[in-house]
Amino acid sequence: MRAPTLDLTLLRTLVAIADTGSVTAAAKRLAYTQSTVSMQLQRLETQLALTLHEREGRKLRFTPDGERLLNHARRLLILNDEAWSDMQARQVSGELTLGIPEDYASLLPSVFAYFHQLYPGVGLQVRCGTSGDLIERVKRAELDLALVTRQRNSPGGEIIRREPLIWAVGVNQQPSLTDPLPLALYSPGADVFREIAEQALQNAGRDWRVAYTSQSMAGLAPIVTAGLAVVVVTRSMLTPLLRPLDEASGLPSLPMIELALHRAPHRPSEPARRLGELIREQLAAPVDAWVP
Repeated sequence: MRAPTLDLTLLRTLVAIADTGSVTAAAKRLAYTQSTVSMQLQRLETQLALTLHEREGRKLRFTPDGERLLNHARRLLILNDEAWSDMQARQVSGELTLGIPEDYASLLPSVFAYFHQLYPGVGLQVRCGTSGDLIERVKRAELDLALVTRQRNSPGGEIIRREPLIWAVGVNQQPSLTDPLPLALYSPGADVFREIAEQALQNAGRDWRVAYTSQSMAGLAPIVTAGLAVVVVTRSMLTPLLRPLDEASGLPSLPMIELALHRAPHRPSEPARRLGELIREQLAAPVDAWVP
């Protein structure tokens, strides 16, 4: 007897819920209504005669069966997408320019490698700069895409990922955490991290001094690892030379920041569209609880 065939559309919906963290966000990613996403999840459960999710009040979580299916779904979708891309790859060519802050380059090596493997006919150029500068260059169509820290004064873009900001010090050495707190900060205008750090300290009634400035973490790292200053980073920016500080440090908590993908105002080229999809899939971060 031949085994029934799983519906890849339903599996893609399951993965979208897991990746985005909610039925609402999954519906937005897939361009469906929330009711459609819920109905597709129910259809999948009916086909398998299994309970894949459960609710705790307003929260929704995968059951063990749901987690097992999610692992299978990811592998099946990867194979499907690879097969589709392989058949289409020869039709995709041209030039493509992506802008990213230097500190985010470490998030994308696997994306760049996979993109080149799928579309060897596309010439990809990467330009580094501050988030604010990159946004302006995208608006002027000097860049096709830019992955940046979402700006408070110029939000825009598609939110790809949310990450908590944290205080960090050298793994072996750290400065005194008494006032005035020595800080290693991004140069004024380089990014929103500096503004957020100073505002948090001001709200907490703390005093600080700027011990060092740079436009990138590469410039800030030496003074932080030497134990001369505290720095603000995202968790993905932590290196083996940095140690995060917890609440016991007495420093105020910091908010989440958002990574956003900006696109040039003209209609995106096929290479730009496909790179944007890969970046979204790579950086979408699941959360612990889903609120539909």
